[in-house]
Amino acid sequence: MKKIVIIEDDKIIINILDFLLKKEGFETHIAKDGIEGIEKISALRPDLIISDIMMPYKSGLEITLFAKTNYPEIPIIMISALGKEDQTVIEVSKLGVDDFIAKPFDPKELIEKVKLLLETVLK
Repeated sequence: MKKIVIIEDDKIIINILDFLLKKEGFETHIAKDGIEGIEKISALRPDLIISDIMMPYKSGLEITLFAKTNYPEIPIIMISALGKEDQTVIEVSKLGVDDFIAKPFDPKELIEKVKLLLETVLK
C-alpha cells in the first residue's frame, strides 16, 4: 500500500483528501502544519506528498525545499487557492514540485495526478 503524507491546515480539505485517497487504497498520514509535515516526511518516507502552500509554522516552500533536498525521489503535489501566476507558486515550482492543483480541485483530477506520479516513480 502506497503511503501519502497530506500536509494541510484546513479540516474540510483534510477530510476530503483523506476520504478520496483511502477510497483508492492509499495509506494516508495527516499533518496539520508544516513542522508536523516535515516530521512525518522524515519518519515515514512516503511515496508521495500532498501539501498546501500556505501553512502555519513552515510554508509549502520550506516543506518542498526540505523534501527535495533530503528525499528528491518523493514526488510532491502542491495544492493552493493561489493561482499559477502567483509568485509563491512560481517559487515552489522552481524548487521541483511535481504538480500543482488549484483549490477548489476536481477530485477525479487529483486522483489521476496521484496515480500518474506514483506510476512514473515506479518506472
